[in-house]
Amino acid sequence: MRVTLRRGGFLILLLAGLWSNSTARQTGKHAITFDDLIRMRRVAEAAISPDGKWVAYSVAIADMEANRSNRNIWIVPSGGGAPAQLTQSGRDSSPAWSPDSRTLAFVSSRDGIPQIYLIARDGGEPRKLTSVSTGVDLLKWSPDGNSIAFTSSVYPDCRDDACNGARDAEREKNKVKARAYEHLLYRHWDHWYEGKRSHLFIVAADGKAAPRDLTAGAEYDVPPDQRGGPGDFSFSPDGREICFAAVTDRMEAVSTNADLFLVPVAGGTSRRITTNQGFDGYPVYAPDGRSIAYHAQLTAGYESDRWRVMLYDRQNGAHQNLSEKFDRSADNLAWSADSRTIYFTTEDQTLQPVYAMEARAGAEPKKILGDSYNAEISLSRDGSTLAFTRTSLTMPSEIFAAAGDGSDVRQLTRHNEEILNGLKMNAPETFWFDGAAGTRVQAMLIRPPDFDAARKYPLVVMLHGGPQTMSSNAWGYRWNQQIFSAAGYATLMINRRGSTGYGQKFTDEITDDWGGKPYEDIMKGIDHTLATYPFVDGNRMAAVGGSYGGYMANWIATHTGRFKAIISHAGIFNKASMYATEELWFEEHDMRGTPWTNPESYRKWSPVSYAANLGKFKTPTLVIAGEQDFRVPYTQSLEFFNALQRQDVPSKLVVFPDEGHWVLKPQNSRFWYETFMDWLARHLKN
Repeated sequence: MRVTLRRGGFLILLLAGLWSNSTARQTGKHAITFDDLIRMRRVAEAAISPDGKWVAYSVAIADMEANRSNRNIWIVPSGGGAPAQLTQSGRDSSPAWSPDSRTLAFVSSRDGIPQIYLIARDGGEPRKLTSVSTGVDLLKWSPDGNSIAFTSSVYPDCRDDACNGARDAEREKNKVKARAYEHLLYRHWDHWYEGKRSHLFIVAADGKAAPRDLTAGAEYDVPPDQRGGPGDFSFSPDGREICFAAVTDRMEAVSTNADLFLVPVAGGTSRRITTNQGFDGYPVYAPDGRSIAYHAQLTAGYESDRWRVMLYDRQNGAHQNLSEKFDRSADNLAWSADSRTIYFTTEDQTLQPVYAMEARAGAEPKKILGDSYNAEISLSRDGSTLAFTRTSLTMPSEIFAAAGDGSDVRQLTRHNEEILNGLKMNAPETFWFDGAAGTRVQAMLIRPPDFDAARKYPLVVMLHGGPQTMSSNAWGYRWNQQIFSAAGYATLMINRRGSTGYGQKFTDEITDDWGGKPYEDIMKGIDHTLATYPFVDGNRMAAVGGSYGGYMANWIATHTGRFKAIISHAGIFNKASMYATEELWFEEHDMRGTPWTNPESYRKWSPVSYAANLGKFKTPTLVIAGEQDFRVPYTQSLEFFNALQRQDVPSKLVVFPDEGHWVLKPQNSRFWYETFMDWLARHLKN
């Protein structure tokens, strides 16, 4: 590794694990290092051109010196051919095609404030389209080509950009930085509410007219700040109307109730078209203009309810639930050209296949792309070509294409091929076991490179977060399993109770049972691993996790002494004080109430309630947090570390003042991995 590590013992162990045998020297391949990981190009935002001939996307590369990522726009022929880089500023993202497939709009902060730029498909100098003082976040090009919709955070009572600019300048000059609030939500993830709302704007694609605020005066965000994204607004086929999602409930911190609205592009009052008490989002107009497909969660206050495929009839206003019998969640919706078929992705047993279903109630979804993890699906206008990203635990995301029926799958980009060709990595082995109450549970295991069946390997148990997510067969940069295995560990991932991708009942069974069945599933999974894989050393195991995974690491620290090391990143320690989080609906749903209406659950599922056991087990524990984390306030980690220290448990606290829930800056990431791997080596190898 290029980085100089101060702990010489760890450096020797790491290098020994990476270069321990002659095979590596003979083949020229080596186990992955952080330097390999940070050099990889991060491919995302696949968007096929309407004519189906090109795929635009973005590529990010870490800039260690600047301590940031540089992202640019690329295109590649959908039939195969050399990719071409269109932009060079390193601050470009969100490519969107013009209807004639000749021009790309994108968001760039090359001049400081993010704005919309236009560039010809054949290249050249980008042209700046907007100059709004509040910047641009998301954008969509209208099907008629005349306009571009975008979002920008503005002061609801400002009627023009001059007002917004003056208000921002006044705030910047004010020496008083106090924040005052009279309602919830007042902060989210890593940012405070400063009196602005994300509004929906329209601008002429030729730049001849100033942007107009289509949701002027609105005291809500488009898309919802809580859980919204680029898919939560779209144009009608004729370009005259936009459907968008918004949360209009006054107390947003306890509401998952997003509804869909229609607003004329020419201007006018927005009209609500859904009244479901759960979340309605991701509206997509059928090409024939007769209906809008969207996905919906039907349970109020529950962010992990199953996403159903819904259909809204624009003529009679009727809504249909198309996928009630399909026990998986639908995301990334898209239409076929004939308006008869809806495509979507869904998490399923560590993978994310693509399904297609007829646009009628009771139709059975058919898997057209399976046995892989696919995302960001995008269909050509005639429906003949499907573009998407694909990834695995041995391959970072790349651009793929296929025919509209899922046949003729082809890989279009290989941005990391040179790096990957020099690495030795093992694919995950998937297995099932009987968890709590005999329920079948799935897990994955990655063996170290240059695996020797005669050796005994320490085990790293990765505890995934969410809690309602899953360990996926997909590449990751923040918690890269191959990095862990490269250092000589077997890496285990268990999709315990509460995981998605296994049906709604399996997901729901973590509710008010955070340390119950999920913990038992994990322990039974470890027992099964030790019984099945003789090369795993049960006397040298570590439990590591972030967010809910950090919670489970804290729970393990207070409930068992079978581990030699624990690493808790942004872990929850005290459920009552966790009520300082921002999305209160999450706590109130999973604990079945508030700390004062159901204090027993908050006490029962708090690791702090069992903190006396820390001194009994004394498992060496590394605690990591970011000061800008508003989801799991970093004080949770301080409470945990204090309890460890007061009971003389070997422990270490690392706090990143400039990071939130995740460690994103490249130099911070390097330090994170260095500290993480040092802790494992110190307690599992020495």
